[in-house]
Amino acid sequence: MQQVRRHARSDVVDKAAQLLDDYGIADLTMRRLARELGLTPGALYWHFADKQALLGAVADRILASTATAQDGPWVQRVHLICTGLRNALLSTTDGAELVSASFAAGKSELMTELLDRLTAAAAEAGIDSSHADLAARSVLYYVLGFTADEQSRLQWDAAGALPETQSVMATDPNGRFAFGLRLLVDGMAAHASGSGDQGVDPGVAVPAP
Repeated sequence: MQQVRRHARSDVVDKAAQLLDDYGIADLTMRRLARELGLTPGALYWHFADKQALLGAVADRILASTATAQDGPWVQRVHLICTGLRNALLSTTDGAELVSASFAAGKSELMTELLDRLTAAAAEAGIDSSHADLAARSVLYYVLGFTADEQSRLQWDAAGALPETQSVMATDPNGRFAFGLRLLVDGMAAHASGSGDQGVDPGVAVPAP
């Protein structure tokens, strides 16, 4: 039991985050983490019920820098949240993949907070309450998907596997990200003000009266 208590939960998360950054998500295993900490694999379950819970804690560590002011117009808040999220994901190897998986499994508290804040922004934009969560998720999926693709390209680029014209920097990732985000924000505003949101499921045809 002394061996288990030798490391605080934060120590385990810090080491896991370091392994992620050094080797990527494929090599972030409970066995390797335990070995790096000088523990048996079973000792890690003192702090975490399973690997998914550990990855959720690592995801929240990655996202710790995404805290932004919650004041200001909804458009500004959406841009701040999404830009901060992308920067956090890019700060570590395979950050987008790990956070996306943790979000899908419902293991990241900070992603849930970001979703709530984006949902509030969508509601403030005028989107019906039944669709505000869907609008927020669409924005989050865009950031996660864009950044996952960006990180994959960075890895291929570092390995010299991409032509110079297709390198990450040559394709202006910041500009492409800003353009896509602007389209989403403009679409949210247009959906709310142009057609009026009557709670109709988007993509489902409305029968003629």
